[in-house]
Amino acid sequence: MSRGGLIRRFPVLAIRDFRLLLADRLIAPASVGFSLVGVSFAVLKATNSPTDLSYVLAAQIAPSLIFALLGGVAADRFPPQRVIIAANLMMALGEGTFGILVLTGRPPLWAMMGLEALTGTGVAIFYPASQALLPRLVPPGMLQEASAISRLAMNTGQMSGAAVAGLLVAATSPGLALVLCGIGMVSTVPLLRSIRAGQEGLRSGAASEAADGASGASGTAPNMLTELREGWSEFRSHTWLWVIVAEFCVVMMAWYGAFSVLGPVVARAHLGGAAAWGAITAADAFGLIAGGLVSLRFTPRRPMLFVVLTGGAVAISPLSLAMILPLAAICAASFGLGVFVEMMMVQWTVTMVRNIPPDKLARVSSYDVLGSVMAMPAGALIAGPLGSAIGTSRAEYAAAAAIILAAALALIPRDIRTIRNDDADRLHGAAAAGTDPGAGPGAGPGKGPAVFHRTQTLLEYERNVRTDTATHATASTSSPPQRTAIAPQSGAAETAERPI
Repeated sequence: MSRGGLIRRFPVLAIRDFRLLLADRLIAPASVGFSLVGVSFAVLKATNSPTDLSYVLAAQIAPSLIFALLGGVAADRFPPQRVIIAANLMMALGEGTFGILVLTGRPPLWAMMGLEALTGTGVAIFYPASQALLPRLVPPGMLQEASAISRLAMNTGQMSGAAVAGLLVAATSPGLALVLCGIGMVSTVPLLRSIRAGQEGLRSGAASEAADGASGASGTAPNMLTELREGWSEFRSHTWLWVIVAEFCVVMMAWYGAFSVLGPVVARAHLGGAAAWGAITAADAFGLIAGGLVSLRFTPRRPMLFVVLTGGAVAISPLSLAMILPLAAICAASFGLGVFVEMMMVQWTVTMVRNIPPDKLARVSSYDVLGSVMAMPAGALIAGPLGSAIGTSRAEYAAAAAIILAAALALIPRDIRTIRNDDADRLHGAAAAGTDPGAGPGAGPGKGPAVFHRTQTLLEYERNVRTDTATHATASTSSPPQRTAIAPQSGAAETAERPI
């Protein structure tokens, strides 16, 4: 398909800043794919101990307990792309240095833990900023399409990186994979610096006026604790949100220990080592790609029920490893799970953006990531010793049971089972009803088919941005304004209606 044909099929690709974001979300996840394979086999090569691998991976995830919240505040105060640049550079320093140590000798356990803690800090501050950036780059009516395409690029990158890393580690050294991860992360900085939209944090713009007024007549910005309390109040006001985060606290704890810690041990002992582990992680990423393609066309009617059930389906991962199925069967299970996980993530991302005020989204996302990962260090610390004590297969079965129990309990609240995705239904062609796909529940009739609305939204967005840019240019210089790329300003996401 030609470039013009792609833009006609997916109008969001006409937005320059979104294309730059896509490039970043292809390169950075590919680099992460090298890390996923490189770290585990670097530790196993250096120590030959699943328990030591538990310690290193726990050190990687532990910073999320602190820096996820700080990252959320930072992403609401400063341009999210700058926060992402800082995060990527931390990951580059951590993984690149780790790789050099592996290539030049046998790194001590304390050094591996310290470097993975630095990498984990970057990961922790990345997620809230990443969640906050996308709504500032695209119009609200294109959000689901943009989210699906963005995640499609991420998963394509991760699949490619993991597959190549598995072959590279098997043929050479895990240290080389980690060095390449660091180089890839550094290469994303020019792309992120080129993104023009959202150059002001929401807290410094019009979206923070109410909060600024509440902070006193002096006009000083609210302090960090005040902002964290605001984010917490918004987070706990949505039952569906905190229930699902509590479910995934257990799911991620069990999965992380069973898959990330014990998975490489199973691959090394029974499946063929690093190449097999690279194939499994690549199959998972390939499933995520397929799920992203499906998400462009399919939206579940009860999105939160879909999210909860998909969380329960994660038990497939430890079960396939516990039974030590053939490599092809484990890859098939990883692929199928990846399809549903990606569909779930698209729905989760869109639901968050539609229901959370844009000036609080990064902070609420930070509570989301904190709640989801807060028990993962415990899962990592428990998995290695537990596997050594009772056997790897029994530990994998225990993880699967915990995942299924958490999903069953999350089905109890009524909101999980009754929330319907009316907005998504309109986006997928309720043209005959004449509804507006960009509005929330209870909105009045729209002006025609979804395709017309989507194109109209893009043209209106471009016109508003040109007008806004021209106004600022006239105020600063008498020269004629230049035509700018199609990109929203930092407060544009505020215009989206939020379903209750």
